[in-house]
Amino acid sequence: MGYRRILVPVDGSTTSARGVAEAIKLAQDARAKLLLLHVVEQYAILGIPEAGASIGPVLDALKRAGRATLAKIERSARRLGARPETMLIEDFSGRVANAVVDQAKRWRADLIVMGTHGRRGLDRMFLGSDAELVARHSPVPVLLVPPRGRK
Repeated sequence: MGYRRILVPVDGSTTSARGVAEAIKLAQDARAKLLLLHVVEQYAILGIPEAGASIGPVLDALKRAGRATLAKIERSARRLGARPETMLIEDFSGRVANAVVDQAKRWRADLIVMGTHGRRGLDRMFLGSDAELVARHSPVPVLLVPPRGRK
């Protein structure tokens, strides 16, 4: 049967781009739907001291940047023959991983494809791994695409 609905979290990083490229290949082979998902998260705002008491302008800027990221990735995907849907969501309840898993359930994805930074040691302990959390909590298979040069 194969995968019919592939969700791809994107953030504009080179790691994310590797996940998108892999998802496009899979979508083309299976003629699957592709959803590019960008999450604007509360923690990104809390980490910006300039936000102060007024987070509205910062949130607006993050949403604009997210829409621009989605548009750029969508254009690139279309040039490669894919016809993705895009979605930007705001998540104020927790980590990006939670939003990805929730959206996978809502959209009825049957695969999540995402790049992973491959952090280890203290970086992983302090920064965490959204990819790892998605893989742990996802109701569907997750394909983690490692950074280039990783063996």
